[in-house]
Formats: sequence, structure tokens, C-alpha cells
Amino acid sequence: MKCLTVIGARPQFIKAAPVSRAFAAAGIEQVLVHTGQHYDFEMSEVFFQELEIPPPRHSLGLGGGTHGAMTGRMLEGIEKILSEDRPDWVLVYGDTNSTLAGALAAAKLHIPVCHVESGLRSWNRRMPEEINRVLTDHVSNRLFCSSELAVENLRREGITAGVEMVGDVMADTNKLAQEVVAGRSAEFWKAANPDMLADEFALLTLHRAENTDDPVRFRALVEQLNSLNIQVVFPVHPRTRKALLREELSLGDHIVTIDPVGYLEMVLLLDQARLVLTDSGGLQKEAYWGKTPCLTLRTETEWVETVEAGWNVVLGDEVESLANLVAESEPPASWEPLYGDGNAAGRIVAALSI
Repeated sequence: MKCLTVIGARPQFIKAAPVSRAFAAAGIEQVLVHTGQHYDFEMSEVFFQELEIPPPRHSLGLGGGTHGAMTGRMLEGIEKILSEDRPDWVLVYGDTNSTLAGALAAAKLHIPVCHVESGLRSWNRRMPEEINRVLTDHVSNRLFCSSELAVENLRREGITAGVEMVGDVMADTNKLAQEVVAGRSAEFWKAANPDMLADEFALLTLHRAENTDDPVRFRALVEQLNSLNIQVVFPVHPRTRKALLREELSLGDHIVTIDPVGYLEMVLLLDQARLVLTDSGGLQKEAYWGKTPCLTLRTETEWVETVEAGWNVVLGDEVESLANLVAESEPPASWEPLYGDGNAAGRIVAALSI
């Protein structure tokens, strides 16, 4: 059996790591196609090195441009590879343009599609990610879900065949990362970055188009972040740097900006942070697994279980409440495991092997 896997963005590299290992352990050939959606070293290559992901057999280098132009170029490039390689399966992760392009290219060539992290819904069709995940689910043959809620979301849309709740592959990667970074501490970080970390800090990521491409909301978010009374460590996404320049905005002295970090560095930062401020989907889960309170800088979240557990608060439209929410943030008294037991990758590969 041969499985062609399409990846292109940071969250997909993280998800691909345990699944690639599971394919190798099962003796199944995997062909990795990297679309180039994230093309900076910090956003791409470093993850392959840290997580020991096999090098891509095909690198398309198609990052940049509008959603339509990017997806179209990816669709053309992936279709050519599929026509030549003719794999038994095409596997895609998550909700990026790379996800949709891989799924559509395979479906049009009648190659079965496997969607990992299927069934997530924010119910906000203004988000490009929501469009990508919905369309991908509706052309997929095997739909692997992270939670029972995702299974229910698919059932409501009439999708029941090929659906399986396997848990979250990011839980697999997180478990792996915790083993690698075990023993490293706040003292390690202060020694490595003496000017960066205070005794207490919030970890910030901000990159979603709904925030960076909306001048009113983006300005309000920056104003609120500048008013915080806590040090903030901010690995800045390239899109956000452009937005700051475009809007001619400056960040307060308490906000320490750094380049995007690798996955293991992010796990270490997350482990020492008092609070996470993010519009990322994956970091909401990683914060939960790290038992770090999270404030999601969006109007909704796909990971509603983290909200119900009390570890995640969604900012919503009232951006001016951000500073108060940060000041009031405290870890809940209880914590229960969510999104599986860290063995999702093995279940996925076993299911495709039948």
C-alpha cells in the first residue's frame, strides 16, 4: 500500500510526525508532498528536523498569493504528482488551503481521500479554514475525528460512512514532545534568553486573517495588548508583521517580539507561561494539555470542549474586555484528559491497512 500525504503548514507538520512514524512501523510506503504554504525556515524546515519527519519527496514551493491563486496552483501541482504516482490513499490534515487542494485533486482523480481532524466546525463561514474543512469532509472516504462532538457534527451533515473517532494526533505529538523536553525548566529559558522571560509572562500568537486583515479589530487588539500589566512573549507570524507595518502600529515595551519558534521551543514556552493568548486552533489544545489557561482571540472556537472544561475563554466581539479577562484569568480547580490517549496515529494507520 502507498499513501500520499499532503502537508504545507506548521500544524500539519506537527500532526504528520506521529503518523509518519506509524506508517514506517507498519511497513507502509508514504509519499510526502510539501506544498510550501509555510515556506520560512522557522515555519517549516525546523519542524522536520525537530520532529524527525522524513524529507518530502515533492516540494512545490507554492506559498504566497491570494487564497484562490494559492489553492489553484496547489491543485494543479498535486494533480500532476497524483497522476504519476497513483497512490492507494491521499491523506490530508486539518483545514488549510493545502488540505483542500490535496482532497480535491484526489477526489477528481477517483483516489480515496483520508481526512485527519475531520468534523470540526466553528460555524463561521467567513473563515477560510471553515470552508476548507467542510468541503474536504464532503469529498473524503475516511474521516478520522478527534472527539465525539466532531463525529456528531458530521452526522448532522449526513456523513456517517467511513467516520471513526480515533483521538487527536496532536496528543500523540505532544506526548512525544513532553518526553523530549522533560527536565528543561524556566531556569533553562532564563539562561538562554536572559532578557526575554520574566517570572510571569503570557504567550501570544496572532495570525488569523479574521484578526490581521480587519483593520478595526486588529487595531483594537493591539491597543488592548499594549495595555496589559504582564510581560508578553510574542513569536510574530510573517502575516502579522505585515499587518503591523500596514497599520503603522507599535507594540508596548512589555511585549517581547521574537521570530517564529520551533515546536519544541513552543512546548517549553507554553510550559512556563501563566497564560496563552492565541487565535491558533492547535495552541488552544496544547495549552489545555499543558494545563495553562487560554484566552482565544476569536469570536468562536472549534475546540469547544476546552471551553466547557473552563480552561479556555473565547474573546468574542468585545475586544475591549481583553485586558480584564487577562487580569481575571486563573487555572480551574480540575482537569480531565481530552482528545484521546496519544495513540491516534496507530489507529489511523491500522484503519487504512484493512
